Amino acid sequence: MSIKNKLNRLKNHIVTESAAGVQMTEVSTDRPKTGSEGEGSPFKAVRYGDDFCLLREVVYPLDHLHGIYRLEDCAEAVREWNKSKLNHPLSAAGHRPEDLFFFDTETTGLGGGTGNMIFLLGHASFTETGVIVRQHLLPKPGNEAAFYKSFLGCADISTLVTYNGKSFDWPQVKTRHTMLRNLVPELPSFGHFDLYHASRRLWKHRNYPLKLVNVESEILGIYREDDVPGYLAPIIYQHYVQTGDEAVLEGIMKHNELDVLTLITLYTHLSRKLLSAGTRSSMDEGEQYEVARWYENAGEKETALNEYEDIAEKGSEWSLEAKLKVADHLKKEKQWEKAASIWKDISAKGSGKLKTEACVQLAMYFEHTVGELETALEWTEEAITAADDVTDPGNAKKSALIMAALNKRKLRIEGKLLRNYSPGKRRK
Repeated sequence: MSIKNKLNRLKNHIVTESAAGVQMTEVSTDRPKTGSEGEGSPFKAVRYGDDFCLLREVVYPLDHLHGIYRLEDCAEAVREWNKSKLNHPLSAAGHRPEDLFFFDTETTGLGGGTGNMIFLLGHASFTETGVIVRQHLLPKPGNEAAFYKSFLGCADISTLVTYNGKSFDWPQVKTRHTMLRNLVPELPSFGHFDLYHASRRLWKHRNYPLKLVNVESEILGIYREDDVPGYLAPIIYQHYVQTGDEAVLEGIMKHNELDVLTLITLYTHLSRKLLSAGTRSSMDEGEQYEVARWYENAGEKETALNEYEDIAEKGSEWSLEAKLKVADHLKKEKQWEKAASIWKDISAKGSGKLKTEACVQLAMYFEHTVGELETALEWTEEAITAADDVTDPGNAKKSALIMAALNKRKLRIEGKLLRNYSPGKRRK
């Protein structure tokens, strides 16, 4: 089947602007001929001299439901961050809802470099009364200057919100901007919430890839019907450039529009999880553990410890992981006996890496704090046995380093015992 026929078939899967409460807004009435001309075209032209790009705008009311949240719930999350004293990389403290710029692109390929061209820049922002989605379309490759001028005219950004935008979307923008830097305004400086990395932190223990479409269906309650898959976007765009037929773009535009709306829902959901720390809300233990780890890394030690202690008491599959974190805190506070009691519990109930770590901590405790070298040697040998049971072919080098360190510890303790040994003298 020819590409053209495939594209014609895709028209049966196009989603139109029929969502309740969605309003199209006027941008300009002066539009050049770009192909299929008609009164119902969603695009308006934005002119820059003899050049132009196409702009589409859709306004959603704040009570619009996208997945498990309404758009206004995101604005409320921003307000909650401003009330919270918690320090966190995803905190919107100091910002208004209008300061967040939810951003996604569509490109002619998945690779990097100058050969990959962005043809659609989509973003959503809050206003006092709703959320406005703007999409800048490149009508043909020669119009990139107008394309980026149109985008940068809207890009008054305090904080960019993307899904893998740090690695893909924004580097692509920077690459194309570098080629046009003498023709377009400078790129703005801003903060960046990359929700892909946030999602990996919270849900990497889930048994599915954390693509946005999976996060939508598995976590956010968003199920797309007749969605145009992203991998078809380059083919469809090339067909549009060759024919000027705007109808084939409708599916791509809707796909991108839903992407930026999903960023709003996802930021809301992540914020709810993070802001619920300490309230014992509806987080599963895996999420709770990862939230605690994230707060620990952010310097919120007390918040993290409270979460670890709660998980440790539940007796779930995450309790031993959490107990190890609690013991580490007790060690730093020099509460050695309490820490040692937890390490012994982990060594008795755990296996693999957890048991190895607990045994190593006990060996260190008995060697350096208590001064019982024989007991320290026993725990070191226990750690070697536990480490030997760990089968991790993907980290053979790391496993070898761990085993080498354990054997080195064993030899050192044995050396101390030999030096301290003499007939009638107690070993230390």
